[in-house]
Amino acid sequence: MNRRTDRREFLKNASAVATAAALGTSLAATSSQAEKKDRNVSAKLVPIVDTHQHLWDLDNLTLPWLKNEGVKSLRRSFVMSDYRAATKGLNVVKTVYMEVNVRKDLQEKEADYVIDLCQHDDNPMVAAVIGGHPFADNFVAYAKKYAKSKYVRGVRTVLHDPDRKQGLCLEPKFVENIRLLGKLGMSFDLCMRPGEIGDGVKLAKKCPNTRFIIDHCGNMSVTETDKKLRKQWMAGMKAAAEQENIVCKISGIVVTAEKDKWKPIDLAPNMNFCMETFGDDRCFFGGDWPVCTLKATYTQWTNALKEIVGERTPKFQRKLFHDNAVRLYRLG
Repeated sequence: MNRRTDRREFLKNASAVATAAALGTSLAATSSQAEKKDRNVSAKLVPIVDTHQHLWDLDNLTLPWLKNEGVKSLRRSFVMSDYRAATKGLNVVKTVYMEVNVRKDLQEKEADYVIDLCQHDDNPMVAAVIGGHPFADNFVAYAKKYAKSKYVRGVRTVLHDPDRKQGLCLEPKFVENIRLLGKLGMSFDLCMRPGEIGDGVKLAKKCPNTRFIIDHCGNMSVTETDKKLRKQWMAGMKAAAEQENIVCKISGIVVTAEKDKWKPIDLAPNMNFCMETFGDDRCFFGGDWPVCTLKATYTQWTNALKEIVGERTPKFQRKLFHDNAVRLYRLG
């Protein structure tokens, strides 16, 4: 073979290599674009289980906290038809009611109201977490009564109310009654100040047979500048994740953002920290409607979370928005 033939072969081979390389780059780019498109499509189509659905009818219930200055827009009734309108087009397939901190003497009325809703198939509500005061003398009878309902999954008391001091959840009567919830097959939601998550961990250690759910990512504000408080929260959440009986609800944090100025990226650090700390199988979505409307519509909040997890796998997104809730709340 002469030099001219060698040169032709070399150029031919070089051209083939270059073409293959270009084609490989193009295919890789196309593949990457396709994967991103698949993730986006998956996020849009994934069915949603809302584990934090609030409703209240002010003709029948009294919510003392609505007197607070910062919640004027919430001083009206929010009923199922309003919720259906707010979630239209988002593929919310099931919901779990979350108690709304009603006046103490109305807790049974609230529980009966939501159990009735769960019994009808014309709405997505299939289970409920009812209000309760584990520090009250009548809690044992109250818990045993509602444990009989196939719709009640747990109890919550808001621990960050001004009249509820730090350490309340560690008092002997409180601890004993939370142990009772575990025996009855009921969970307890930890809705507390971010610097006190450590107390929730201590409670969980004392009640190993009770499942605990940290609400709203531990209530750490996305605008908080107190570094000491943030360190306390992070340490508390890490300690909580070490307890097998504690899970984390990705909810509520949008209400701590700057009104009319927030973007998904502002929420992402708190959300990502919680999801990475608790892992794929112990985090799930909560809408926190209508409280979320103080800063965002239901659609804006949901889409913000979808954007935050948009680069994560379709499997992770399915667990976050649907599968983990079905498993943990026994909604199958």
